[in-house]
Amino acid sequence: MADEYERSAEFVDVMLAPHWAALGPPLAEALQGVTGPIVDVGAGGGHGTRVIAKAVAEAEIVAVEPSMPLRSILLARVNESAELRDRVTVLPEPFSEAVLPPRLSAVVAMNVIGHFDAAGRQALWTVLADRLVPGGRAVLNLEPPAEPMAVPESRFADMRIGRRRYEGWGRAEPAGPDRITWHMTYRTYQDDRLTGVLEARYDWWVLDERRLKEELGRHGLVHRRTGPDELGMYVIDRGGA
Repeated sequence: MADEYERSAEFVDVMLAPHWAALGPPLAEALQGVTGPIVDVGAGGGHGTRVIAKAVAEAEIVAVEPSMPLRSILLARVNESAELRDRVTVLPEPFSEAVLPPRLSAVVAMNVIGHFDAAGRQALWTVLADRLVPGGRAVLNLEPPAEPMAVPESRFADMRIGRRRYEGWGRAEPAGPDRITWHMTYRTYQDDRLTGVLEARYDWWVLDERRLKEELGRHGLVHRRTGPDELGMYVIDRGGA
């Protein structure tokens, strides 16, 4: 499998950080009452892993991240904290190949479901149906667009670190009946002088709430919204099981 973040990880991690200021509190609230183990799917550099660890004290966490550069950031973050070193296991395999605990209290899949095609999602729903303990749940978000469509280029990040400023730009185009291709551009400035441009692209499978409901229903799963509407977050469980 090609690593879509091989070249852009250094920008992706720092540019995602501000978004976790909004995602973190509703994720922590959605996890109230769970214990562990908890799986963090597509953990990236570990922003969400830290939220999970703080929200669910002492829980075992399995952080799955197949991208080597993002996983390097994740592993370093875990290693920096004595508490996380005792609780977080980092797995390098794709989710479909990861060896997970037989019973799970929660599964978190934030900012990642678009990397799963229809077959990959079915495998994820099967894990939820088979392994969630009574009262267990999954938490995920659906990011726009909800259907294949062109997304005009816009700037989604502008940040300064030291004397360098970093911009992130993105646009998307339809790539099939249920998929788009994102085209990302990362620009680096030194004292406002452009010093570097990196371009990357990745496929993203779109998913709306209607189709989510249909797919979950085939596995005896139900969903409900959680957090602010604009975040597109959902809690999934086995309907009171």
